[in-house]
Amino acid sequence: MDWQKGERSENVEVDSGSGGSRFGGGRGLGLGGIVILAILGLVFFKDPTALLGQVDNGGQVAAPSGQPADVDPQTKDFVSAILGSTEKTWGDIFAAHGRQYVDPKLDLFSGGVDTACGAASTAVGPFYCPGDQKVYLDVAFFQELENRFHASGDFARAYVIAHEVGHHVQNLLGIFDQVEQARRRGAPMEGADGLSVRQELQADCFAGVWAYHSQQRLQWLQPGDIEAALNAASKIGDDALQQQAQGRVVPDSFTHGTSAQRVKWFRAGFESGDIASCNTFAGQP
Repeated sequence: MDWQKGERSENVEVDSGSGGSRFGGGRGLGLGGIVILAILGLVFFKDPTALLGQVDNGGQVAAPSGQPADVDPQTKDFVSAILGSTEKTWGDIFAAHGRQYVDPKLDLFSGGVDTACGAASTAVGPFYCPGDQKVYLDVAFFQELENRFHASGDFARAYVIAHEVGHHVQNLLGIFDQVEQARRRGAPMEGADGLSVRQELQADCFAGVWAYHSQQRLQWLQPGDIEAALNAASKIGDDALQQQAQGRVVPDSFTHGTSAQRVKWFRAGFESGDIASCNTFAGQP
């Protein structure tokens, strides 16, 4: 991937470090704290205890310790180029539909970070917080992507960023609100047919739409790049991760979709370049 061709974004921030904040104000966690944990889990579609770190003996939730992110110039330049290309792509698509695209910020952090959605640790992986319209990316994740998931290459890393930006697009389109309303009506979040899976697969499809339009504009993909993105998508499917972690697959606890589904929906976006092809909420995901 000739990522140097990408437009540079001015919305990449290097985190100065965070930590030490606590939820609970010196009292036990209580019902309010439990509600906060539940909301955070739904927002991130992750285990809330991984997001917030450990509950101490006093029942307080301690924010994970953060430190100033040590970002090498090339990594920041790469992230800026990918984010800039998403800004151009989605700016054009929104304009074509008579809407204005609001650029998200991207925060590069190390260890832990405070967000408008709560305090998150590096265990969360990359995520998007609708509360502050920011994508959060731990600087060590790219290395983990290669070492743990065996997904290497610049375009695999770019896919991860584009997926999180896809959640920002969902937020701007009101999909986050629609999912929340459906959840309140009793629609299940987890499970192979749950809303969480459908929302994550749509973000994969939106990443494919970005890949299509950025390639049309920049001609920056090289042989093997699409395969690298598809490989990354396949390595982080719920079934693959569960098999790796516990030796068995539990569809009832799916939150992101299977490897095959993630590949399928990225392809749908990339082959069509049309957000209309990304309706993962209709029919079987």
